[in-house]
Amino acid sequence: SDKDTGLSLLKITNGGVKNRQGYSIGEIESAFKRETMNVSYGRFKGKSVTIWELIHSEYFSEEKRKELMEMYRWKEIDMKIIITRITTVIEQTESQESTVSSCVVLPTQSTLAYTAEETEAAFRERTLCFSIWYLIHSKLFTEEERRTLMEKYRRKEIDLESVIRTITSLIEQTQTLVDTSITFSGLRAEISLQELVESEIIDQKTLLELQEGKKTVHDVSEQASVKIYLKGSDSIAGILVESTNEKMSIYQAMKKHLLMPGTALILLEAQAATGFVIDPVKNVKLTVDEAVESCLVGKELHQKLLSAERAVTGYKDPYTGNVISLFQALKKDLIVKDHGIRLLEAQIATGGIIDPVHSHRLPVDVAYRRGMFDDQMNKVLSDAGDDTKGFFDPNTKENLTYLQLKQRCVKDPLTKLYFLLLRR
Repeated sequence: SDKDTGLSLLKITNGGVKNRQGYSIGEIESAFKRETMNVSYGRFKGKSVTIWELIHSEYFSEEKRKELMEMYRWKEIDMKIIITRITTVIEQTESQESTVSSCVVLPTQSTLAYTAEETEAAFRERTLCFSIWYLIHSKLFTEEERRTLMEKYRRKEIDLESVIRTITSLIEQTQTLVDTSITFSGLRAEISLQELVESEIIDQKTLLELQEGKKTVHDVSEQASVKIYLKGSDSIAGILVESTNEKMSIYQAMKKHLLMPGTALILLEAQAATGFVIDPVKNVKLTVDEAVESCLVGKELHQKLLSAERAVTGYKDPYTGNVISLFQALKKDLIVKDHGIRLLEAQIATGGIIDPVHSHRLPVDVAYRRGMFDDQMNKVLSDAGDDTKGFFDPNTKENLTYLQLKQRCVKDPLTKLYFLLLRR
């Protein structure tokens, strides 16, 4: 207190004055030109644009621009808030929503200065795939939920990080929000979007893009990371006779005595167990019944190939009546071990284990969780011993795994089918 007046006075130290010093205009311009953000709306949609360019665009009046720069100059806001403010302004302008300004509140930040290193790290770290405004206006939120969240934020009952946690939690529960009208073509049946999300074949970003109409089922089905689980990669399709360059089906090669019946049967069983019997001349894939009906294979092989095809359509558990997978049938001794391992190895070599209930292939981790694979079987298949060398190379007379035999095949540049080269 003052000795003369008795009044209480606030003491300002030199350190306090120093800490209040802000960035220079040059420092702000340099920082804003280094930082970029992805824009989801308007004329910059789909582009990565610098903060400097955005605040000097038509979305910001001179007054708004000066206000934003002044707040940043004195460390009242950080880059996270700047990005949020810019995103909101752009969306407000494009959607002409009068409620935007009321939902964004900029909390007061500490006036202590960041170091140059901290500033650069913050600028480099913050990226946006979808804005919060976009997400709360998606199908993740009902109108009531959206208004409640915005009101809580407006009243400062929650901060931005709490909003992000709420959105993340809802995304993780999207199985209850998935559009059931969206389906994909599987090996034998349609697959729901929910099933592909639960199987970790489609991620949350793709899910949102599908539900918002930004991507089509065809677009997603053709993505390599999705296509491999929907269709797999091709099995060994046919025979290529080296001396004549003639292509033919495996059954035709057997009838011409170019392949031994046992070798031909095993290759055809692998086709059936991995999805379809292949006509390599016409480049057509058929079910076993269709292959027999079209004379692609003879009737004498019908029942044996139907048995192998159950690796795709499923086996019936005699105890429960449920449909079970190839691996589960092996565990229950419903099929001969050597035969089952041979078919399972062929599935893995062509894209993954098939879930017959849902009609698609599975990522390994998901197959483990669903009881369609385990460590013991993984060890058997990884060892590449006699148990898995169930396929015969007619050229070298070696017993190989399916993957090894496939690697010795020739891939047709037009059809992309794999042909076993016959050198005689």
